[in-house]
Amino acid sequence: MDEMDVYLMLIVVVALGALSKNATVWIAGLGLLLLRLWPSDQLLEWTQQYGLKIGVAILTMGVLAPIALGKIPWTNLVDTIKSVSGLAAIVVGIFVAYLGGRGAGILTNQPTIVTGLLIGTIVGVAFFRGVPVGPLIAAGILSMFAHWLK
Repeated sequence: MDEMDVYLMLIVVVALGALSKNATVWIAGLGLLLLRLWPSDQLLEWTQQYGLKIGVAILTMGVLAPIALGKIPWTNLVDTIKSVSGLAAIVVGIFVAYLGGRGAGILTNQPTIVTGLLIGTIVGVAFFRGVPVGPLIAAGILSMFAHWLK
């Protein structure tokens, strides 16, 4: 790929983030742009290899932080298991985790799909106030319908 194409695409991502006032998108795009300007690709390769795992770990820490802060008592867990909405939340959580697992598989086995998922995620985050955890789940959903797309 032409070097200018790389910079142009990253600048478009930064611009989309700025225009939509979505700091997540423009900060990520700017960070990658700065890493691209670094004399070595070593940091970018490290980011590609570990960025998703680190990001998911940080996201999980953010979700679990109320427990660590003592804001969710043990009785809430018991109440969750006793309520219909709590049980539904557990089932949905299991399903989403399952989709994420399938998504990781399809992203590994069919890397050409990554581009479409990235575009969809960027648009979703930039213009619909989404959160950029979508590619894994989107790939998981796509994998459920993949046999119809062949």
